Amino acid sequence: MTNADINFYFDPVCPFAWMTSKWVRQVVKQRDYTVDWRFISLRLINAEVDYDARFPPEYEAGHTAGLRLLRVAAKTRQVHGAQAVADLYAAFGAHIFDSEPVALDDAPNRERRGTRSFVEPILAEAGLPTQLAEALDENSFDAVIQAETDEALALTGKDVGTPIIHFEPPHGLAFFGPVISRLPSDEDALQLWDHVIGLAGFAGFAEMKRSLREQPQLRALGVATGQIGKAEDWHGGSRRLP
Repeated sequence: MTNADINFYFDPVCPFAWMTSKWVRQVVKQRDYTVDWRFISLRLINAEVDYDARFPPEYEAGHTAGLRLLRVAAKTRQVHGAQAVADLYAAFGAHIFDSEPVALDDAPNRERRGTRSFVEPILAEAGLPTQLAEALDENSFDAVIQAETDEALALTGKDVGTPIIHFEPPHGLAFFGPVISRLPSDEDALQLWDHVIGLAGFAGFAEMKRSLREQPQLRALGVATGQIGKAEDWHGGSRRLP
């Protein structure tokens, strides 16, 4: 465990985690916080779930690809340190979510995210050895990913999704989210951060939620600014995250 100001638990295939991570990076640039980018796997969270009965067909492929990408991230951290994970997650997210639109139900595309042909160019772009892609199939890293997934859920309870943020660990406050659909301005990013920390810092606070929301405004999802999506399509408060 590092002495970072923020532990940010992410699954690289979660659009909500990606959007929130970009907001946190905005805040970090202005507040000089340090971040430890840690792991939480939607595939491991749902290890006992019948995907065919509970999720749309493409979810299992997406979650499995996320676990494979986390293995690469775990190997990257082991060999090159925590900062390399920050750079790698930024590169993963840019290629998955800030890229050309793909169909939401495109299971082959989601599965491809867990392949060497997808990962190796991203590693090179991040200035990392392409040999790290060998970790895609190294399930020995699953124990580390599971431990950090358990660590994250111990902070918030299990009925949450990603991301999970732990501010001022080990004894500071932790929470799931916030789930946001668009990036704020730099000024608003700080205001949002202060409001979230203030609310989460109240010991009696448990939950605030609304199901009417915008779809995540990410290029890969083909969503224009201000477009409204149905709550059942973008259910950010559960483990139904794509």
